[in-house]
Amino acid sequence: MKATLIGLSALFFLAGMATTSGSSGECDFSAVFAKHWQVSKEFTLAVAEAMPAEDYGFKPKPEELSFGQLMVHIATQNSQSCADATGTKPPPSMPPYDAEPVPVMDKQNAIKLLTISYDTCARALEAVPSEQWNKEVTNSRASPCLRMRRCGTRSQILRITEDRPKSICV
Repeated sequence: MKATLIGLSALFFLAGMATTSGSSGECDFSAVFAKHWQVSKEFTLAVAEAMPAEDYGFKPKPEELSFGQLMVHIATQNSQSCADATGTKPPPSMPPYDAEPVPVMDKQNAIKLLTISYDTCARALEAVPSEQWNKEVTNSRASPCLRMRRCGTRSQILRITEDRPKSICV
């Protein structure tokens, strides 16, 4: 188990290192973000696949999320943030992002949910015209925007969502 967790940590670290942008000049945020989003999807799914199915219930501490719940949390947060940024709705199969407790899922269903969240967002992002990326947007809920850091421009919201690579169009 310890070796698995060390391996998963290494994958997350490498994901951040591999996707750091070092270019200068003009930045096509949508193209750069799409590239980072795909890399984030690949690494997140690799981590989800690497964890043995019987360990999806593993919790480092009783009060923390299990590994399977963490995968569901990533999927639901990705879906809601992307929906907020693109003016769409999360897929109907997606549990609510603020569900308490986070739903428990087995490996197969958690991976399916992660894949849906990444693919749905990628399609929604393709539909956003480039001139709309810096337009101010608010969330679709009645809650204050700053509560969940979901207000701002589309690019600001997505930078928060996709926080594994630390620099996008610096």
